Amino acid sequence: MGARGQGIVAGIARHASPRAPMEEIERATITPEFGVEGDCKGRFKPGGRNRRQVTLVERQDWDSAMAELGVSHPWSARRANILVDGLDLPQVAGTVLRIGEVRLMVMVECDPCQRMDAIEPGLQAALKQDWRGGVCTRVLSGGVIAVGDVIMVDQVMETIA
Repeated sequence: MGARGQGIVAGIARHASPRAPMEEIERATITPEFGVEGDCKGRFKPGGRNRRQVTLVERQDWDSAMAELGVSHPWSARRANILVDGLDLPQVAGTVLRIGEVRLMVMVECDPCQRMDAIEPGLQAALKQDWRGGVCTRVLSGGVIAVGDVIMVDQVMETIA
């Protein structure tokens, strides 16, 4: 299946440990073994489900949640790895996204946790609507990505490995 749409990588972020602050970066190396290099969540676990190596959120969804609550927080407060602009992220498990050589397979919706309400009361509920919290992906092939790179829907896999 060919590309059905494309957008751009508008931001990249990582955190060294589960409670560490998010660090916004301009470039990142992504690998099937570690997800976003330097991020604590992306390590591949043999025998594990490995559904959350790299997380993505749409700028429009984040902005909509902020507007709904009448507040302004940086997108990295969502604790996602990649901010996407101009592409409606697919809500179908098995869909493959491509950023240059990097291929990411959508695994599940990235459900917002109660930590979102610690940032702003009501944020967790605002992000639960229509996959606003983003998507969790598994890395199929790695490479280097940068802010400004094109991201596109590449294909839909028959099954999730």
